[in-house]
Amino acid sequence: MMRVVIVGAGFGGIEVARGLGEARIPVTLIDRHNYHLFQPLLYQVATAALSPADIAEPIRKMLRHYSTVGVVLGEVVAIDLGRRTVSLATGPLIPFDLLVLATGATHSYFGHDEWAAHAPGLKTIEDARRIRSRILLAFEQAEVCADPIEQERLMTIAVIGGGPTGVELAGSIAELARYTLSKDFHRIRADTATVLLLEAGDRLLAAFPEALASYAERKLERLGVTVRLRAAVECVEANSIRVAGQEIGVGLVVWAAGVAASSVGSLLGIPTDRLGRVAVNADLSVRGLEHIFALGDLALVTDKSGAPLPGLAQVAKQEGQYLGHALAKKIRKGRIAEPFEFHNRGNTAIIGRHAAIFDFGWWRIRGWLAWMFWAIIHVYLLVGFQHRLLVAVQWLWRYVTYESGARLIVENGE
Repeated sequence: MMRVVIVGAGFGGIEVARGLGEARIPVTLIDRHNYHLFQPLLYQVATAALSPADIAEPIRKMLRHYSTVGVVLGEVVAIDLGRRTVSLATGPLIPFDLLVLATGATHSYFGHDEWAAHAPGLKTIEDARRIRSRILLAFEQAEVCADPIEQERLMTIAVIGGGPTGVELAGSIAELARYTLSKDFHRIRADTATVLLLEAGDRLLAAFPEALASYAERKLERLGVTVRLRAAVECVEANSIRVAGQEIGVGLVVWAAGVAASSVGSLLGIPTDRLGRVAVNADLSVRGLEHIFALGDLALVTDKSGAPLPGLAQVAKQEGQYLGHALAKKIRKGRIAEPFEFHNRGNTAIIGRHAAIFDFGWWRIRGWLAWMFWAIIHVYLLVGFQHRLLVAVQWLWRYVTYESGARLIVENGE
């Protein structure tokens, strides 16, 4: 029987494993973590609205009903194309006949990797917990600080990047300060905290229609977020940033400005684009390596117009569903799959309390209705009934009470 190895248990990798598991084809799924993470809600962990366990599910639990799917906890550090093996950091070699790479993306600091120490990004649970701890620690330090200038610095939080992640983070941080922390602290006025959203381009949310992006900007400003456009960051240090020659004291910087494909693509020894993505054929096989497949943020897949597909969960999920069934047909019946075709289910971003935007292409909505769509869809997409129920109840409670969730400062932000 053909040996199939999948690297990465994100939206794409999980769907490939399910498709092959349904066909009772032996599969080995490798991931660095023992859980699948629902990344679209990670910003809510970072801003104390949800706990990590609310948006993560054990991989083995998700795949327990597929007897032919095995799970290996480990990190792939090498791929031997000749011997067709992958090497794990812990030493073992795992052989394959077909290899699926679905390892997602990481942060890109545009050549300034030294900024990472002072400006954490948001891709993992560890990132979210670190950001949450630093936000809360800044307010704790401001509470006992006697110097008003230092207090102002500590209560200034800069979010760099005006895409969906940056918009959602800035709005959520502003709500945390205004509605929750303002009730918890007595010496400082947490609701006067400065939340900066810095975007190097001419407007926020470049992937959305301009009318929706303008609406988002207005809503953010009503929440108290200071939006600065054409504001390229020139330097990030421990307690300050420099924007257009201006030095700004900050208590925390959060990076939401750029992503790059994971480094696994480079293990293939083939050219990648500037974001580290590998080019694939219409069936998602890597060009020149027809026994290797790539999907999600790692793969350069284009739409009918030739434009690259965005790094969205729905893209990776559809690619995974397609590839799982396509490989099953190929292995079982020798059939060649039809080319992959992406069906856009709409693009969305939440701005704050009962305010969101939704772009379906043929239909665009904003405000409370868009927020309801966003909430219903995200609850539905969560893995496991218990997560859906818990998150729905928590959102309802916090909507009514303006309370936040796990406001915990963990040692070292971990």
